[in-house]
Amino acid sequence: MISFTLAQQLSDAGLRWQPRSGDTFTLLGDAFDGESFAVSELTIEVHTYPGGQVLGFNGTTEWALDSVAVEDTLWLPREDQLRDLLGGTFIALTRDDASYQVHVVDAVTGEDDAHAAASPVDAYALALLALLRQVDVDG
Repeated sequence: MISFTLAQQLSDAGLRWQPRSGDTFTLLGDAFDGESFAVSELTIEVHTYPGGQVLGFNGTTEWALDSVAVEDTLWLPREDQLRDLLGGTFIALTRDDASYQVHVVDAVTGEDDAHAAASPVDAYALALLALLRQVDVDG
């Protein structure tokens, strides 16, 4: 699973979440520190209202938590979701003895740009974070 720190950095860099079944998220704040939840039609449904989206906790009255605004959550994207978000910039995922590397086409130079981490999901997250920051800087 993606690290909380990288998920927060992606959110801060502008990555927005449209909740879908199967997505994983955490609640912001200390009350559920380290807990992750999965959107599912059976237990956690997305409800869209004119004022925004709410995640409804169905059948979980023992938690005394009925729903939470999407703004009070942090999406924890999966490896496949991060790879999809890289789109045509993605070249390859490689591994050596020390780390996993996600190779992408640098948006500015067109060169192979590698992003290394201890896990594939964090390597994908670092590559997407670099892309989001380039887009933000380059307009």
